[in-house]
Amino acid sequence: MYEGKRVAVVVPAYDEEKLLPVTLAGIPAFVDRIYVVDDCSRDATVARADECAAADPRVQVIRHERNGGVGAAIVTGYRRAVEERIDVTAVMAADNQMDPAELEGLVAPVARGELDYAKANRLFTGQAWELIPHHRYLGNAVLSMLTKIASGYWHIADSQSGYTAIALPVLERLDLHRLYPRYGFPNDLLVHLNVWNARVRDFPQKPVYGVGERSGMKISRVIPTISWLLLRAFFWRLRVKYVIRDFHPLVFFYLFGMVMTVAGVGLGIALIVLRSLGEGITAATGVLEAILLIFGAQFMLFAMWFDMESNKDLK
Repeated sequence: MYEGKRVAVVVPAYDEEKLLPVTLAGIPAFVDRIYVVDDCSRDATVARADECAAADPRVQVIRHERNGGVGAAIVTGYRRAVEERIDVTAVMAADNQMDPAELEGLVAPVARGELDYAKANRLFTGQAWELIPHHRYLGNAVLSMLTKIASGYWHIADSQSGYTAIALPVLERLDLHRLYPRYGFPNDLLVHLNVWNARVRDFPQKPVYGVGERSGMKISRVIPTISWLLLRAFFWRLRVKYVIRDFHPLVFFYLFGMVMTVAGVGLGIALIVLRSLGEGITAATGVLEAILLIFGAQFMLFAMWFDMESNKDLK
């Protein structure tokens, strides 16, 4: 227990026979439950997990009959934590890339009721660019910016970090079956947390690489997939939070901004094509193009500012 609160750690595992035992051995003593969720591994991950469970009564092994993705594995662990009424549930990857010494820093503010969700941020440290592979760093930066817009948590970065801790009351309110089951899980979760006005904060984490981990994430495939996920999640958040549950005029600012920006870009492309074909362009058409782009940008910026103001206390 930690300050009178029961703590669990969900460890989603897929083909991690080598690093899983090391990961579990490092989990601090204040953790009451360790849920190892095997996502239908093809190697000896389950055997290694069972060996750890035999040596440590805190470890419970949960097996997926079919591979559902890292998000699905985490949700399985979350469901077990809710069933057992665990006060704080953390998530640690099975590849030993998350320093267990930093777990207390995530759990403490959640256990004390200061936050609803704490997450690690590897980009805080000045060593991030040197330690994180550059293509992953840049991909993370792009997705972090998109996640800020989609989720409304403008103060949050390193959206792909899976080292987190969440409080039981918030976990109970979440629609766990709606969460994205694969690599976009942490991004989608932030959107859902914002709809419930959960208090979220980043905590510095030193990046850990070169410990034998293997990443199955392909940046060229993941960024388009998660970007599309975030676009849909963004509109869902606006509809649920600012139309259904309450009302805020920022919805109209976003709508007008998007319509004008798209119309301006479309008209600009049409003008370029016409010009290349030798057609003349009137001054009025050029002015209309400028007005659409300028007003579109202004509406979008005002909408973002309203969104920031609406969510500034959620940290």
